[in-house]
Amino acid sequence: MLGPIIQNILNALQWGSFYSLIALGYCLVYGVLLLINFAHGDIFMVGAYIAFFVATFFLAAVGLPGWAVIVLCVPLTMALTALVGVTLERVAYRPLRRKGAHRLYVVITALMCGLILENGNLALLGASRRLFPTLVETHVYNIGGVAVTNLKIAVILVAILAFVFLETVVSRTKMGMAMRAISYDKFAIPLMGIAPDKVVVFTFVLGSSFAGLAGLMFAMSYPVLDPYMGALIGWKAFIAAVVGGIGSVRGAFAGGFLLGFVEIMVVAFFPSTYRDLIAFTILLVILTYKPTGLFGVARFQKI
Repeated sequence: MLGPIIQNILNALQWGSFYSLIALGYCLVYGVLLLINFAHGDIFMVGAYIAFFVATFFLAAVGLPGWAVIVLCVPLTMALTALVGVTLERVAYRPLRRKGAHRLYVVITALMCGLILENGNLALLGASRRLFPTLVETHVYNIGGVAVTNLKIAVILVAILAFVFLETVVSRTKMGMAMRAISYDKFAIPLMGIAPDKVVVFTFVLGSSFAGLAGLMFAMSYPVLDPYMGALIGWKAFIAAVVGGIGSVRGAFAGGFLLGFVEIMVVAFFPSTYRDLIAFTILLVILTYKPTGLFGVARFQKI
């Protein structure tokens, strides 16, 4: 009886890790700009495709072994995905921000950016799914009837390390202090000698790079890529960030794992077709009693 429970917990930790890595990007952008970047799920998709082409190049053209490809693939994927995120900020969001456009128009622009990334991928690469190359041999460890793979352990560890890194950056560095300050009063920040655009770019670099990392880890675990793979998982990660407390790094991290646990436990006891229905109903109940999310704090704004 204990074995299946532990197995489900490990599965939930793996899915929660994907949600958490993506939710952290939502959290960072909202914490600085009070903007919900709905294109973030598609940046995750772009990261997975970038990882595919980088890995394929080093495996086929250069002939490197799998472990060396991973060593090169992680920083390159994060850097190139961050470049995509910064480009979106520079081309789509910054002009609206400088003109003082209403936040609603920025949100609509974010939705359009996501559609452009999806359909641009479809136009350039076609509708055929891509099979991500095998970089490491999957080892299954059977401990007391509980099966766990090396990839599953790696995904969970990566999510934990990403959370520790981001929490340290946000709470213990000058740039992190600037990120927190700009969310409170964006007009006073330039008077204190801080360039708001630098803070915004840094935020998009962090958020997008970890979306790319999530794309790489997801592709290694579930090696079938398609242009719309980021849509549903992106929305779920956004919901996880809201339930955890949008704008809170700890909230995004906890919300991702909470959603992972709810989904896996629902599938363990009910038909899989009920997964989203029951999972989102539970999250809706949580928000009914805790509208600000688990770690969120009510904010007051002068109008």
